[in-house]
Amino acid sequence: MTNRLADETSPYLLQHADNPVAWYPWGPEAFEAARSDDKPVLLSVGYSSCHWCHVMAHESFEDPDTAAVMNDLFVNVKVDREERPDVDAIYMEAVQAMTGRGGWPMTVFLTPDAEPFYAGTYFPKEDRHGHPSFRKVMTAVAEAWHERRGEVAEQAGRLAASVGGKIPAADTLPGDGALVQAYRRIVGDADATFGGFGGAPKFPQQPVLEYLLRITGEEWAPDAGGVLREALSAMAAGGIRDHVGGGFCRYAVDRRWEIPHFEKMLYDNAQLARLYLWAWRELGVDAFRTVAIDTIEYVLRDLTGDHGGFLSAEDADSEGEEGRFYVWSRDEFLEVAGPEDGPPIADLFGVTEAGNFEGANHLRIARTVDDVAADHDMTPAEVRDALARVRHALFERREDRVRPGLDDKVVTAWNGLMLRALAEAGAALDEPTYLDAARRNARFVTTELRDDEGRLLRSWGKGRTSGRGFLDDHGAYALGLLALYAATGETEWFVAARDLVETALDRFADPDGGFFRTADDAEELITRPRDVMDNPSPSGTSLVGEAAFLLGLYTGEARFSDAAEEAVRAGGVVVERYPQAAGHLLGVLWAMRSEPKELAVVGPRAHDLAAVAWERYRPEVAVAVSTDGSGTDVVPLLADRHRDGETLAFVCEGFACLAPVSEPETLRAQLS
Repeated sequence: MTNRLADETSPYLLQHADNPVAWYPWGPEAFEAARSDDKPVLLSVGYSSCHWCHVMAHESFEDPDTAAVMNDLFVNVKVDREERPDVDAIYMEAVQAMTGRGGWPMTVFLTPDAEPFYAGTYFPKEDRHGHPSFRKVMTAVAEAWHERRGEVAEQAGRLAASVGGKIPAADTLPGDGALVQAYRRIVGDADATFGGFGGAPKFPQQPVLEYLLRITGEEWAPDAGGVLREALSAMAAGGIRDHVGGGFCRYAVDRRWEIPHFEKMLYDNAQLARLYLWAWRELGVDAFRTVAIDTIEYVLRDLTGDHGGFLSAEDADSEGEEGRFYVWSRDEFLEVAGPEDGPPIADLFGVTEAGNFEGANHLRIARTVDDVAADHDMTPAEVRDALARVRHALFERREDRVRPGLDDKVVTAWNGLMLRALAEAGAALDEPTYLDAARRNARFVTTELRDDEGRLLRSWGKGRTSGRGFLDDHGAYALGLLALYAATGETEWFVAARDLVETALDRFADPDGGFFRTADDAEELITRPRDVMDNPSPSGTSLVGEAAFLLGLYTGEARFSDAAEEAVRAGGVVVERYPQAAGHLLGVLWAMRSEPKELAVVGPRAHDLAAVAWERYRPEVAVAVSTDGSGTDVVPLLADRHRDGETLAFVCEGFACLAPVSEPETLRAQLS
């Protein structure tokens, strides 16, 4: 028996296709049924790798008795938040307004006009710890709908009016004072004991960390590098990182970063790979280079499809248990590690008989290499060699286990984040396999994730696509394409990026300032949401703003630089009042207010000379490369630069260019 989800593309929706619940996908059919039957809509929003979504599904949606209540009292609608971030954003506001908190699974009760009137997150099957059972909640909601319709309508009207409220744009572009104040607020929230920010649960907060990376070295930000180093070091040593197979889990459930929520998301790993890469360059921590490479290799191995698209996520659960794939008993660990390597590396990872996760051991770096070496009469080099052998052996053993569930849909925005990380890593590490993977992804997305009109689409799965893309899809993928262009000099990627940004400016701009999350011809919802705050990947506004900023440098066209300023102004209030929610927009503002430069490198050795630009993290520099004179009619920054037989670099800043140079040392000085 299947319901109306059987023909959907989302792996999350397909997980529920065999539920006894008569699910509808989001769409007019569901709301027409609600009007016809005079029933409220029960909206359930989640995603495929969400642990508590699985718990509620097993407890309630797979239970025939609970499903019978749902089908009798409501028209039930299931939404994948990753395919429909617009729907998710609107009703998450309602949940937060009603309960003061949010999360997934999200459960919202709507009128047939899609207005919310009651909301929550996970509801248990039975009364538990003061939380009413799901059936009890449903019965009370249905009773209110039929017996107190006036109160319900009033509540729905208030909630509907409260969502989608416009954050006013700043009158002017925030100044240097906003950057300094944001820095102080951010470092003031840093956990000086365990690294990162706040307590449990603890998230990486990548956009905030990238802002610290950008401002490291500024006189007014003396602690930026230290806070960044502590956070990245703690995460790299902690259980949030997979020490066997590479990559990072979504967050830690404790303040110490020891135990993660085991789902692994593409958007987290894309951002963290890029952060560790450039933190290695800027902070000189060699271990960060290893973490960056391990993270990239994890994505290429486990989250890349045969088609070249990057897949969305791996589940927290396998064989019905959270974390089962990742944890070890002490006996199994020692058996796999062997009698010589086992004891010291068990000590390094903190492996004990009691374990640290439900009687088993989840690995993290519990002691330093030097301390383990001293206690086991070894040299540090011997401990590192043993660690490499044990990691390999553990990986081989773990490959025989049942893997966590895989969400194999390709989300355009997240692919853009990973494309950018791969392209920059390929250039910075001089690694052609990364650039090849980036090219393959770009060809796949620019071909398969477009409709008949050439419009960008949100996601692809098993040969089928979802609806049109959102603001973050255009911004993130444009930035990925611009990074690939900078790394390769292949103008097709520049042209594709420019097209995406032009679409964003034409279709998503708010005439009153800023950008909407949805295009001007998208489905009309109860409000047209905006996308200004990071959560947990950069906001669509900040992504489009940065892409427009770079295109302004490449082209000299005021409409791009004006759009970048408009994006920052749109989030100016957030930047000044809630800087932790606008890390990426702060980074764009910093790039605008620093000393942005354009670098054009032409000639037969152009890539060798351009390598100087990749020695440091330079997000405020637009890099254009041409080895044979091609692209000079496409990329304005290259126009009139080519000289037959010569390799030259042109550095420009503030509408003025320095004398062309041909030596790396001279170029290095000009870029400093």
